[in-house]
Amino acid sequence: MCAYVLVAEDDVKQAELVRRYLEREGHSVLVVHDGRAAIDEARGREPDLVVLDVMMPKADGLDVCRVIRAESDVPVLMLTARATEDDLLLGLDLGADDYVTKPYSPRELMARVRTLLRRARRSGDPEEALKVGDLLVDPARHLVSVAGSSVDCTPAEFRILETLAAQPERVFTRAQLLEEVHGFDRFITRRTVDVHMLNLRKKIESDPRRPTRILTVYGVGYKLTDGSG
Repeated sequence: MCAYVLVAEDDVKQAELVRRYLEREGHSVLVVHDGRAAIDEARGREPDLVVLDVMMPKADGLDVCRVIRAESDVPVLMLTARATEDDLLLGLDLGADDYVTKPYSPRELMARVRTLLRRARRSGDPEEALKVGDLLVDPARHLVSVAGSSVDCTPAEFRILETLAAQPERVFTRAQLLEEVHGFDRFITRRTVDVHMLNLRKKIESDPRRPTRILTVYGVGYKLTDGSG
């Protein structure tokens, strides 16, 4: 999943650290150090993702985000040392897709980058129905059915099933499923995934106590099978 990423960060050392990690994952990276340059580059060659520091000279990250979002749907990941709820909500209201607060782990940052790029890639592709055994997950209609019978799912449950059904038999860790379902919300715990799985099993399994579709891979996470046993 190689992408062109624009990094706008006035701290040169931080910018180079982000560049190295992004390039290590195979991405093409352009670094700028002020908000005006970020706007110019985003307009000149639209990136696949913008990593945007809030505190920058010439134009701060919030103003840059406002301009970018008015002109483009490119995913925006904001970096900030201001971690109050009001700050986070302001950035999200302006159109940021995710937020990482400083100091941050580069591994966490790269995980957020991967999630945003996957979402952007999926949203740009035709949404085909996913079928695993007699389980149907239809993203276009936001529909889940088992053997033709409709199943009501919450948005979080639907995203989990969509993620699992896109790659049957693949084992997903709880952390990976959290990235898909809850995005920027770092206050959600991995235990939340277990609760979602418990509820999903009640809805799609013949016997939730002996699941044949959503299987636990102990010490790792979960996978979806065709239910044939």
